[in-house]
Amino acid sequence: MTSRIRIYVASVAIAAIGASIAVYVVSPANGSSMLADALFLCALALTGEMLGFLLSTRAVGSMGFIPIFAAAILVPAWPTVFGVVLLRVGLELLQPREAIKKTLNIASHALMVTIAIFAYRLLGGVGLLHLAQTTSLTHLTQQYGLPAIVAFNVALLANHSIVYLAIAFATGRSFKAVWLEHSRSTFVVDILTTPLIFVFAWVYGAFGPLAAAAFWVPILGLRQVQRVNLELERTNEELLELMVKSLEARDPYTSGHSRRVQHYSTIIARAMGLPERSIAEIGRAALLHDVGKIYEKYASVLAKQDKLTPEEWAIIQEHPDDGAKLVATMTRLRDIVPAIRHHHENWDGTGYPHGLAGEFIPLASRVIRFADTIDAMTTERPYRGPLTEPEVRSELVRWRGVQFDPSIADRLLSSPLWSSLFSSPSIGEPTQPARFALIGGRRRPELMREVRSAIGG
Repeated sequence: MTSRIRIYVASVAIAAIGASIAVYVVSPANGSSMLADALFLCALALTGEMLGFLLSTRAVGSMGFIPIFAAAILVPAWPTVFGVVLLRVGLELLQPREAIKKTLNIASHALMVTIAIFAYRLLGGVGLLHLAQTTSLTHLTQQYGLPAIVAFNVALLANHSIVYLAIAFATGRSFKAVWLEHSRSTFVVDILTTPLIFVFAWVYGAFGPLAAAAFWVPILGLRQVQRVNLELERTNEELLELMVKSLEARDPYTSGHSRRVQHYSTIIARAMGLPERSIAEIGRAALLHDVGKIYEKYASVLAKQDKLTPEEWAIIQEHPDDGAKLVATMTRLRDIVPAIRHHHENWDGTGYPHGLAGEFIPLASRVIRFADTIDAMTTERPYRGPLTEPEVRSELVRWRGVQFDPSIADRLLSSPLWSSLFSSPSIGEPTQPARFALIGGRRRPELMREVRSAIGG
């Protein structure tokens, strides 16, 4: 654990203590029942936390924030902060985590609820615990619905930012990358859930704890639906990994190649300014671009040390079609089938399997073509070391409009993300020397012929 992370967690903890004291000073509780109400709502939150579910990013999600935020507008005072801290302390004591992680979780939740209380108060919100008994939901929504929903989202944003920044410090990744990876599974659900929190708070204030507990049961049912959807997503991701690992077991010489091509493809797609959904789709296609080589007919060809015969070369040229047919058997992956089938097409129409040219080649295939070639140029070969950044740039410029889409080449080479292709950490084991060359290739062939040989193109 680096000192940077320790300092960060200590800062968050100090901020949480200060914010909690501020709530105690500026927003005192009126009436002893407020503490009981806050603790009851936190007990409901406990059931949500205990029924937490694993997100696709291996983090744990829950619906426990609903009663927590309901408490923040019903009792926007210190009892709610006390109840949330007590809840998190109890949960953290049950988890086999490092002390610093427990501290961060407790402090981030304390900050989350204090931010919700202050934001709600600043926007004109008042405690709804007793007001809800005499006021209709419509009237309360008109007066306090917007302040409550804004406060919820500001608090959630702050909580996510605190945790994701800690992950960024711990992993050395950018905050943006961590945010995009972790928030995509829950962002929409969090936004859509915030109006429900206001309704839940009104039910508690108007009809009491038992009614709120009964209303909480179907909300937990929503958790179950989300859990199933996320489990399906996680299963799909694991199936992709299984397919890639099976290929690497067949062809250990290219271990790590698929993951590096995926990594490079997402950088290139991001340099092009594509939306995140398209970037994710291209990443999946890149991960599976060589999956067709898993078939038995490629085993002897991939293991061959010498030049390929015309018959063997014809076999290698079948792997994009074979991969596309294999991936097409999975309904949720059919959108990426064209990208896999055409990732060896060249801009000038000299590629395979169908000789497509120009804009007829799927955009994802054109991106993967860049990534596949860059990986071949930047890995070790028996006749040369990895190419440098200027050498790779020179080759991309040279083959711009021949092998590569010229517009993608121009945007990539001028993008600030270009250098990240060479500064990113390696993924998997280094690729071993290629085992086959172009038919009739010389012992020291031209560079791009070497590269095409290495990637089967």
